[in-house]
Amino acid sequence: MTTWTPEDLALLTGAESLVLTVGDDAHAGVEIGMVLVRGELYVRAYRGVRSRWYQASQKHSHGQIRMGAVTRDVLLETRDTGPAHEIDAAYRSKYGQAAGALVASPAAHTATIRIDPTPSARRDRSPSRR
Repeated sequence: MTTWTPEDLALLTGAESLVLTVGDDAHAGVEIGMVLVRGELYVRAYRGVRSRWYQASQKHSHGQIRMGAVTRDVLLETRDTGPAHEIDAAYRSKYGQAAGALVASPAAHTATIRIDPTPSARRDRSPSRR
């Protein structure tokens, strides 16, 4: 597994949400809240495993995340996704009561995705660097 760079971690820490695009589609993606736990990035589908983007994540296992003008190619891991209680705590800390469904719902717990950076050398695909 490739780890996030310090610059990426700073960007992720400062962001309220990200836009996730799954697979190779050029569609707009879905804006979702995310948390960092032990330097790893997690998202949850509050609708559970029936969520369209969660199902696409299982099928394709890769995509892109965008925060403002910065885009990163990523790998999407839907199995063995990490410490649920720490992810719950991170959601509570970051989003307060708004995180209720992502923390309390068994459906959301089963639809947790760990997002890892790709190991490719050309990771920054922001418009200003193309």
